[in-house]
Amino acid sequence: MMTEQYVTTSITPLESLNSLSPYEVDQLQDASQGGLFRLFRQCSLAVLNSGSELDSTKLVLDKYAKFDIKISQKHRSVQLELVNAPATAFVNGEIITGIREHLFSVLRDLLYVGTELDRRCSGLTESEATTNMVFHILRHAGAIRPHVKPDLVVCWGGHSINRIEYDYTKKVGYEMGLRGLNICTGCGPGAMKGPMKGATISHAKQRQKEGRYVGISEPGIIAAESPNPIVNELIIMPDIEKRLEAFVRLGHGIVVFPGGAGTAEEILYILGILLHEKNHSLPFPLVLTGPAGSEEYFETVDNFIRSTLGDDAASKYQIIVDDPHEVAEVMREGLEQVTRYRKATSESFHYNWQMHIPESFQQPFEPNHENMASLKLIKDQTDFELAANLRCALSGIVAGNVKEPGIRAIEEFGAFEICGEPAIMASMDKLLGSFVEQRRMKINYKEYQPCYRLKHDAEVVEEV
Repeated sequence: MMTEQYVTTSITPLESLNSLSPYEVDQLQDASQGGLFRLFRQCSLAVLNSGSELDSTKLVLDKYAKFDIKISQKHRSVQLELVNAPATAFVNGEIITGIREHLFSVLRDLLYVGTELDRRCSGLTESEATTNMVFHILRHAGAIRPHVKPDLVVCWGGHSINRIEYDYTKKVGYEMGLRGLNICTGCGPGAMKGPMKGATISHAKQRQKEGRYVGISEPGIIAAESPNPIVNELIIMPDIEKRLEAFVRLGHGIVVFPGGAGTAEEILYILGILLHEKNHSLPFPLVLTGPAGSEEYFETVDNFIRSTLGDDAASKYQIIVDDPHEVAEVMREGLEQVTRYRKATSESFHYNWQMHIPESFQQPFEPNHENMASLKLIKDQTDFELAANLRCALSGIVAGNVKEPGIRAIEEFGAFEICGEPAIMASMDKLLGSFVEQRRMKINYKEYQPCYRLKHDAEVVEEV
């Protein structure tokens, strides 16, 4: 029985990042407001805390308040000094290999974004610079694989799901793995882990030794969704918007499992992009799926989409209930269509340059009280612009639920107020109310305390 809670030790990388410049070390040790140390410590703790059932960044940071990480070099070789690290990351005093790899992935990506990228995207528009930044981060992480036919399926869904739903995600991952498809998720637990776990079995059966289990996270969410141990390619993007863009640029199709506010945010993101006129001819398979018993969940999501964005948005996806085989076949056929399209248009297989992402989906949204109250949630705008604003509203709710700055803002100033047209607010009320009733907002809570209030015409509609 493990009784030790903390471990203090030092580790070195296995293969990459064998050396750092003095400038890079200074950047990582800079604890000032603009320095990298705070982000590095937070992301490293999340990696070391893999398997935790805490989904609040604040609770994780409070629990391991004495954790520290220091960087040193011996003969220019990198060494990380871990102080009071979670003991679950070690076996017989040795750090678990996968966790060791993830730690240095964090180091790789934070350094690259912090020291290199500004010089690589000069001379471009802001939107072009964002897309190029995402490409450079993915390429630097080794995620870009030229000359490989489209085979990467992004799987979205909740970290807080029940056992039946989790087992279903494994079955879907298993069926896709049998067809040679690889998996990309947000890297956390629940619906992010299940498809990877299923695919590992089918990849082993097919003797596919190079199976890819790509996990894409960002500093604000990683402590609440620590990387699951199956991830063999961990990538840390600078913010949620670039994380979402990385999913749709790198992936070739998307499967969405039941989830809460974060999953709804992801659905609105991809639908808003697909609704843009420049993407109407772009093949991109999108399937919403869950086990028997999830019909009501998808009916609620579908009704929300139709009532806010319209039937055209609903035409962009299929809903398949309790049929992993059919989901895998739809994705296989969809990826074959993607392959034919990219061959015909001379588009790369490995990065979806042709997809147009409006700047409103790329601009980082800071979920504070002022910004949440100022969101434009009205029908008098294009459907993709409404999707972008709805996405921001859901992103703010995620921040208020699990992200440290959001939680502290709610504690200090009270719930976020979300204002909009009565019909939109009524639809959002039904959607969020169903998430609360089905316990999809957080993993562990006896009674969910809403971090938001819905309003219209300056009157509170309802506090769910």
